[in-house]
Amino acid sequence: MTTLKLDKLSGRIQAHKNALISIIKPPVCTERAQHYTRIYQENMDKSVPVRRALALEYHLANRTIWIKHDELIIGNQASEVRAAPIFPEYTVSWIEKEIDDLADRPGAGFSVSEQNKRVLHEICPWWNGQTVQDRCYGMFTNEQKELLATGIIKAEGNMTSGDAHLAINFPLLLNKGLDGLIATVAERRSRINLTVLEDLHGNQFLLAIDIVLKAVSDHIKRYSALAREMAESETRGGRKAELLAMADNCDVIAHEPPRNFWQALQLSYFIQLILQIESNGHSVSFGRMDQYLYPFYRRDVEIEQSLEREQAIEMLHSCWLKLLEVNKIRSGSHSKASAGSPLYQNVTIGGQNLVNGRGVDAVNPLSYVILESCGRLRSTQPNLSVRYHAGISDDFLDACVQVIRCGFGMPAFNNDEIVIPEFIKLGVEPEDAYQYAAIGCIETAVGGKWGYRCTGMSFINFARVILAALEGGRDATSGKIFLPQEKALSKGNFTTFEEVMAAWDTQIRYYTRKSIEIEYVVDTILEENAHDILCSALVDDCIERAKSIKQGGAKYDWVSGLQVGIANLGNSLASVKKLVFEQGIIGQQQLAEALDANFEGLNHEQLRQRLINGAPKYGNDDDSVDALLASAYQTYISEIVNYHNPRYGRGPIGGNYYAGTSSISANVPFGAQTMATPDGRKAKTPLAEGASPASGTDHLGPTAVISSVAKLPTHSILGGVLLNQKLNPSTLENTSDRMKLMALLRTFFEVHKGWHIQYNIVSRETLVEAKKHPDQYRDLVVRVAGYSAFFTALSPDTQDDIIARTEHTL
Repeated sequence: MTTLKLDKLSGRIQAHKNALISIIKPPVCTERAQHYTRIYQENMDKSVPVRRALALEYHLANRTIWIKHDELIIGNQASEVRAAPIFPEYTVSWIEKEIDDLADRPGAGFSVSEQNKRVLHEICPWWNGQTVQDRCYGMFTNEQKELLATGIIKAEGNMTSGDAHLAINFPLLLNKGLDGLIATVAERRSRINLTVLEDLHGNQFLLAIDIVLKAVSDHIKRYSALAREMAESETRGGRKAELLAMADNCDVIAHEPPRNFWQALQLSYFIQLILQIESNGHSVSFGRMDQYLYPFYRRDVEIEQSLEREQAIEMLHSCWLKLLEVNKIRSGSHSKASAGSPLYQNVTIGGQNLVNGRGVDAVNPLSYVILESCGRLRSTQPNLSVRYHAGISDDFLDACVQVIRCGFGMPAFNNDEIVIPEFIKLGVEPEDAYQYAAIGCIETAVGGKWGYRCTGMSFINFARVILAALEGGRDATSGKIFLPQEKALSKGNFTTFEEVMAAWDTQIRYYTRKSIEIEYVVDTILEENAHDILCSALVDDCIERAKSIKQGGAKYDWVSGLQVGIANLGNSLASVKKLVFEQGIIGQQQLAEALDANFEGLNHEQLRQRLINGAPKYGNDDDSVDALLASAYQTYISEIVNYHNPRYGRGPIGGNYYAGTSSISANVPFGAQTMATPDGRKAKTPLAEGASPASGTDHLGPTAVISSVAKLPTHSILGGVLLNQKLNPSTLENTSDRMKLMALLRTFFEVHKGWHIQYNIVSRETLVEAKKHPDQYRDLVVRVAGYSAFFTALSPDTQDDIIARTEHTL
């Protein structure tokens, strides 16, 4: 077996990492906001894509750039290290309300200078009424606004930032280079017919791409000039040579395809960075990096030996730390659902390639290098994913387990055995399906060919919907009734449990439709007001179709919303079925009173204990609850397939919806807005995370958990089935322990056809100590949901949720 070196960082990398994790409250940068405001004001006569292209061009030409930390990969997002830019075209309402108090937010605080506060208070009024969020609310019906206000459906992140949730076509970028892409745009423009309406608009989009690609080229040359300027005064011979080499790298990749590994990695990072300068949508991912960078690595390291393996690892480390510098500021409410300010910049390794009609293991030496580099650095970025398949070698799987043992929640696994065949069933061409990658958290798409939001659309709180179904359509939190029904626990007029399931069916279909209605408005407003030019230029077939991704330019387009509180739904249904209808030991009105009282009082607490201990719980391989949950979830799935997104019929293959469970950290704030539930959960406490069991309810070990998860309709939840498991570090102390975990992984993925799994290898005691003494644990990284975060950067509520998760042994 290959033994990875997981305890070695170079001095400069360690120093850079230390500098980044010591920034407790990152600053806010207003440069982009000022530049975009100026160009928007000066170009209101221009089409939206051209206006946005000119704004990005101006910003890239005038923003502050720097090279620090003796880094080998260069490029900064903002004027200060880890500063978060402001994107006023999406929203300013929360900025005006919260900007003076950002430093006081728990787990998501930012420092704002008095000068930047004045700048924002001056800028924001001009944008009022013109932002994406403003225009969405201008189009929403009163009913939709009321639904959003209750929080049963949540879509704030869709309105207050860009979409992202995709990977661009890195192989195309590295093959053609920027000048090659510019030539492709010119050729396409030569075929435009300005007497055709679609071409008239398409020409504006292609003109915008031309402006942006040339601006990116010029921007890279700015770094070349800066590196040469710094080299002139650099006294260290080695660093002087590095600066000059980086200047040469930038001179090449500003126009031509990269010639070596360093240049290929640098160009990939520059584009990754500028995508997040153009639009602040998160989950911008790298796709299958070990595949498209391997030809460069192979030539430099294995053939010509012009680059040492350790040098390649240090370059990757420098790139990963640059990803950690990228930052995003969210509203106070949105930050609670994205604890730790994650960017979800996913790198995928492993999996298969399609060769002569069959899948062949794609693991190569760079796969090991990327894996080892992440294991050494133990950072939150990139979000590392491994594609599992039945032919994965024991050697590579063991290497993955070695990195898991490092305890920072990576790598996560996605399963080729289900993703590839299900994608092909959807209509994805086999050669594309084999090129899928993890995007953001656990969701998957084909890099450079798939549109936005393969997950991450609106959120639905399943726990609140079941409460409404049990109480005549009344939302227990707000008291509002959106869809009235006659049956209610408080009336005691359910005659059978089948009527409860029918009530769930009616309510969840209503909320599903409303979520799609809301998403449709947001999609439409984004299409009309916030074109992502660079991103669209690097996704097939936007240039050929002369359409942005939002207009239908991508080859494939499926999207997914997120469903929160899945385990609570199943456990609540099981409690009602067994204790109310089968055994009759709890009366309907008795349960309604206990829920309304939040189980306060001796009698209600005794009833709560019956709910907790007397009914089966999801996560213990019990068909009586697992099948119930699967059936209830299937109702949502059967409803969502009735709808199409706004790109349907406009070019892409697909244009439909599917389910997804990657709820980020929304289970905590969603739980805070959810009253007591029939599974015994008290009001305002966290809901279950992802597709994982509710904390403390999975008593029979990890094997029982994976058996329960496997009973979900995974083939229809193509937005991802997120399973978090927490193991004590002692579980993986020796080789035999690692072999047990490998066997468990193979069983889950091959026998049960599981979608995804990830591990927290950290003891409860360590987490408790880290919460008490954060200064001693600044570098402690934990898996939150489909991403990892620095534990001490999380809010206390999210920290408590992670501490409470069941800790398993193998």
